[in-house]
Amino acid sequence: MLTMQWTAGFELGVAPMDRTHREFVDLYNAVREAVDGGFLARVDELIGHTEAHFEQENRWMDQVRFPPIAFHKGEHARVLDWLRQIRGAAAGGDSAGARDQLAQLPQWFENHAATMDAALAYYIRTTGYQP
Repeated sequence: MLTMQWTAGFELGVAPMDRTHREFVDLYNAVREAVDGGFLARVDELIGHTEAHFEQENRWMDQVRFPPIAFHKGEHARVLDWLRQIRGAAAGGDSAGARDQLAQLPQWFENHAATMDAALAYYIRTTGYQP
């Protein structure tokens, strides 16, 4: 698993979103660095954070009536399902397989932040909504 580096490109101009994204990157790196004995606990922390992260964005989308809300919420649901499957593999003793799957998370995050979340951040800023 590669380290996920926070870059200025992840900054979307909505402070609470940017903070949450930075926390996500930090938690991913904590999972990456976890030894097998602490790996599952770190995965659980990442999933808990991601649930709260997505609930927060979903709430904002509801409140601003974000036009592509169904698509964005669907992506959130798919990623949470995938993370829970990875957790199941780790809990079943396949931490190597779980790590292999989690290694795809940086690429997903980079794409999601640059597309879906950037569109949401733009919409939030243009509507004047204060999350």
